[in-house]
Amino acid sequence: MSGKLTIQDWALEDRPREKFLEKGAASLSDAELLAILIRSGSREENAIDLARKILAGAGNNLLALRKFRFNDLRKFKGIGAGKALSIMAAFELAARCQMEMAPVMARIHTSEMAANAIVPVLRDLRHEECWVMFLNKADRLVGKERISSGGMENTVVDVRMVIKGAIERECCHIILAHNHPSGSRFPGEADKMMTKKLAEAARMCDITLLDHLVVAGDTYFSFADEGLL
Repeated sequence: MSGKLTIQDWALEDRPREKFLEKGAASLSDAELLAILIRSGSREENAIDLARKILAGAGNNLLALRKFRFNDLRKFKGIGAGKALSIMAAFELAARCQMEMAPVMARIHTSEMAANAIVPVLRDLRHEECWVMFLNKADRLVGKERISSGGMENTVVDVRMVIKGAIERECCHIILAHNHPSGSRFPGEADKMMTKKLAEAARMCDITLLDHLVVAGDTYFSFADEGLL
């Protein structure tokens, strides 16, 4: 008979699911919440022990765990495809929830408000993407769209597509945003040239480029804040 203590052998109040229902989510540790997602452990360890091992692999940092990809999670014995996808799906839902804090039609008048709307989309990507936020005359967000996706180090912006998107939405203002997978939030010369080109093209169509955000993880660089527009 195996000497491994399973979660079912624990006192009822100590089991993660029962504890969640009885005392609420806030009463659970990170490992217990993760154990609920993965549901079961391996032959050698229960779900909470496996969850603790996964957290340790991320330095006991949820922000680091959020960046784990499918193959990173599959390295842990007991984490199959379904469990790995469950963890990734939970973080994706959390990111989408944060995005809804700056919903469409919200008024954006600072770089921080713009960042709240776009950083959750870009912060964990391992490749560059460029997005445009479209704002009406009252600076209300009426939509956002990915306009390009590149490799590890660069992406190309089609200025004509950006202007076309703004005109179709009858927008007066736009905000450009892209990420740096390298982790540096500072723009390179190519970023500055692209910003200048887009600003000039937009101006000719009576559209204002309000800002260009360079996202690096949870931080960002604002061209507007730094007086570069």
